[in-house]
Amino acid sequence: MAHRTATLTNPTAEPLTREQLIERLNEDLAREYQAIIAYVVYSQVLKGAAYMNIASQLEQHASQELQHAITIARQIDYLGGTPTVQPGPVKLSGKNDEMLRADLENENETVRNYRDRVRQCELLGEFAMAEQIRDILVNEQDHQIDLAVALGIDVPDVNSGGNASA
Repeated sequence: MAHRTATLTNPTAEPLTREQLIERLNEDLAREYQAIIAYVVYSQVLKGAAYMNIASQLEQHASQELQHAITIARQIDYLGGTPTVQPGPVKLSGKNDEMLRADLENENETVRNYRDRVRQCELLGEFAMAEQIRDILVNEQDHQIDLAVALGIDVPDVNSGGNASA
């Protein structure tokens, strides 16, 4: 397998190889697994009339995250890697807002990472993969909006790393 490299828009970034892309995609896959678990659990344990709409949305998000995981696993296999089977850690809380904030923080990280992944794929000449990740990114940004609305906050600006607050 040829070792093509890519450089991120950050000039101090190390060159990215296909093998490094596989590693990063496996990190993304672990976050997708984490999201599936979190959305399934949170959708069932959120309590109170004010949270019933978001609980229903979280059930839909779980299904979408499963499709994302399948897409990312397919891309890892395409690149010659083995998809991970380990999810990232899921934060549990007895407080609705804490669960939703943890979920929003995870979505923020996911959006940042997928934006990077699109650029990395393109720099490696993997344009079709970049397009598939762009489609996932659209969904993840919708999840951000749903969670921010449920929390009554502005959608965080993940470009600056900042988080909006109530």
